[in-house]
Amino acid sequence: MAQYFQIHPVNPQPRLIARAVAIVRDGGVIAYPTDSSYALGCHIGDKEAVERIRRIRRVGDRHNLTLVCRDLSELALYARVENEVYRLLKTFTPGPYTFILPATREVPRRLQHPRRRTIGLRVPEHPITQALLAELGEPMMSSTLIMPGEDMPLSNPEEIRERLEHDLDLVIDGGHCDLEPTTVVDLVEGVPRVTRQGKGDATPFAA
Repeated sequence: MAQYFQIHPVNPQPRLIARAVAIVRDGGVIAYPTDSSYALGCHIGDKEAVERIRRIRRVGDRHNLTLVCRDLSELALYARVENEVYRLLKTFTPGPYTFILPATREVPRRLQHPRRRTIGLRVPEHPITQALLAELGEPMMSSTLIMPGEDMPLSNPEEIRERLEHDLDLVIDGGHCDLEPTTVVDLVEGVPRVTRQGKGDATPFAA
């Protein structure tokens, strides 16, 4: 049964952040708030935890999971980024965007899209997410918390606990989030291509 931490959305309590990160390091799957919607997260190196996220979402290995990074310097370790793309990322991070980029060798093959060898990366602007990443000291594997057959992500932490208390190790209650997921921008070819319109303004990426 999932633990339930009420963490302040502006001034996260360090003690609770440390306990949450300990759960992630121990192989747990957590639900946590971001600057777009609630997401599922786990340790990047834990194959079983990643598969649990895929089972909850009912998605296969062709669905891009996302590496949630603290900043651009961390992001550059996991994706091949040309100078022009880097300037674009610098403009739109942190923020409610997921960028699809070519994966580097630092990304385990099982976490990449099996055909394109890509990875989704994002730098969120949310105090709780940033506190988790700072305590963890590395990116967190993540996926928007959209349940199978539904179009919108879950936004109420109490509903998340009610529906997923037997599937998760922790639900972080940071208040209600938006009902929109991130805007997804494919940058693999160097030219932005919006593949999902979400909270982030897609106008700057229009052809």
